[in-house]
Amino acid sequence: MAASQIIYGRRPVEEAERGRRAVRRVWRAPDVSSEELERLCGSPDHQGVVAEVDPYPYADPGALLGRPDALILALDQVQDPRNLGAVCRSAEFAGAAGIVFPERRSAEVTAVVCKASAGAVEHLEVAHVRNLADWLGQAKDRGFWIWGADAEAGQAPWDVDLSGPTVLVLGGEGKGIRPRVASACDGLVALPRRGEVDSLNVSAAATALLFEALRQR
Repeated sequence: MAASQIIYGRRPVEEAERGRRAVRRVWRAPDVSSEELERLCGSPDHQGVVAEVDPYPYADPGALLGRPDALILALDQVQDPRNLGAVCRSAEFAGAAGIVFPERRSAEVTAVVCKASAGAVEHLEVAHVRNLADWLGQAKDRGFWIWGADAEAGQAPWDVDLSGPTVLVLGGEGKGIRPRVASACDGLVALPRRGEVDSLNVSAAATALLFEALRQR
């Protein structure tokens, strides 16, 4: 039998039960003590339910490009699992076709990501690629427009056309988009700043960009 994964929390387990992967076993309070649930999942945030599920079914990154007028998020080395989970939650809620990120130096879909996404990863196509810049080149060849988020960019997302097949690229915590990835973009956009802090969390920026694209559509 293939290796399994432990997930925890009411919403993640509920969404897994109606998602794509098999749920092999569920432990619930009060049948199982809170201490035993914490031992099983390694976290006190289990909310009284823990499940053993099949390994996460990553999507084919090439197949995402076959969807007409797809809206896809590309995350360049986002390493915080809670950030990845929050981005996945917003992407699924907004109806994005999927999320792509590089195999190396990026968070994987773990139990923490499942919890932070409130189970959204069970319904969202999530794919990893060997080289993100190369995949963006493939997307461009398939008719996608590639827009990267950069705080220093001179145009806002509502100044560009996000209504067709689009990939929105966001960089990792603290570093932003790497130069080679940025050079693979058709252009860069920035959310206008009116306050004192100089940047948004990647999940907050992703949410704003997703819903601007949704508004245009």
